[in-house]
Amino acid sequence: MTTDRQHDSIRAVLWQDGVLKLLDQRVLPARHEYLEYRDANAVADAIRDMVVRGAPAIGITAAYGVVLAAKTRVAEAGEGWRQVIDKDLAVLAASRPTAVNLFWALERMGKLIKQLNAGEAVARLEAEAVAIHEEDIAANYRMGELGAALIEGPCGVLTHCNTGSLATGGYGTALGVIRSAYGEGRVNAVYADETRPWLQGARLTAWELVQDKIPVTLQADSSAAHLMKQGKVGWVIVGSDRITAS
Repeated sequence: MTTDRQHDSIRAVLWQDGVLKLLDQRVLPARHEYLEYRDANAVADAIRDMVVRGAPAIGITAAYGVVLAAKTRVAEAGEGWRQVIDKDLAVLAASRPTAVNLFWALERMGKLIKQLNAGEAVARLEAEAVAIHEEDIAANYRMGELGAALIEGPCGVLTHCNTGSLATGGYGTALGVIRSAYGEGRVNAVYADETRPWLQGARLTAWELVQDKIPVTLQADSSAAHLMKQGKVGWVIVGSDRITAS
């Protein structure tokens, strides 16, 4: 996956030589290590155990899990692979029942499964999973450009939780806007709430920004109002699971 943009060096999900690699977010920021996955059950466990988190990243991970499942089922069942892969999709679906992107990705992969024979299954499903991943990164880049264009800077921004590369295919949604705005000189300071009780801001957002050389100040959640009172925050940029058009 491309990482040639400015302030864009992190990928939580990697697909290399038919192996899924996930950056273990449970041990950040103390350790920066990838775990490898070669079967769908293990991928489901990784989603359930929050090795990977963030709705877009979970959907992408599940898509690659379907590819791994197809490899196994085609090898075991030949042309009968479609009759047995449903159980793998069910296991992946059960890993995070509230993640909308998970079901969207599984539905997209499931529609393709119905069209494929054993000989073409793995390659076609792999191409589809890669497309899902690349489309998410492209959407994040575009979101970053559009969001940054709204900011009259330079100013400080406040963010909460984690909405960056670690939660998506790459670059991030709300944090992607901050990345783009900082690159354009529209943002000169980033304040990250620690985000209790799981400290996604402290462990993940602050770590991401440091890796991409964007200056960040980590603060207690309760200090945000005082920071605004001081006039240091021009924008608050956060994420949401779903946002209505209205």
